[in-house]
Amino acid sequence: MIEVIRSRRNIKKFKPDEVKEEDLMTWLQAASMAPNHRMTEPWEILFLGKETREKLNHKTNFGNAPVVMAVLSKNGATQIELIENALATACFIQNFNLAAWADGVGAFWSSIGASERNREILGVPDGYEVIGVLGVGYPEIIPEPKPRKPIAEKIKRLP
Repeated sequence: MIEVIRSRRNIKKFKPDEVKEEDLMTWLQAASMAPNHRMTEPWEILFLGKETREKLNHKTNFGNAPVVMAVLSKNGATQIELIENALATACFIQNFNLAAWADGVGAFWSSIGASERNREILGVPDGYEVIGVLGVGYPEIIPEPKPRKPIAEKIKRLP
């Protein structure tokens, strides 16, 4: 698992090879094991067809990924629940990314769905946030890792 986490990359260019629906469902089901407060399971997935992708007009067409999906988070009754649900949905996406990566499939995580125009194109109902639009497929190019600061620089110990 550590190697999968260390080797995962944000993929920006994909091969045209089809990703099997069965594999997508396996990774999405695994992703649903993400922690979520009070078992709200706030995520919802929209698979985007060619017409919707064209309307979104992403500058690289999501790296020509064979699969593009928007991941939504249902808002909660309070601001705290909204944040908890958004964070749980981000964990869902990360679980999906890692499960897919373990099988050789990468993802490109875009925030393109956040604008009002693109929310309308996606048909996002009131009470939902777009946490990400993901291009998913077999990587044509796997980028080198970007340097990270040593985690020790990010740690504080409180008395």
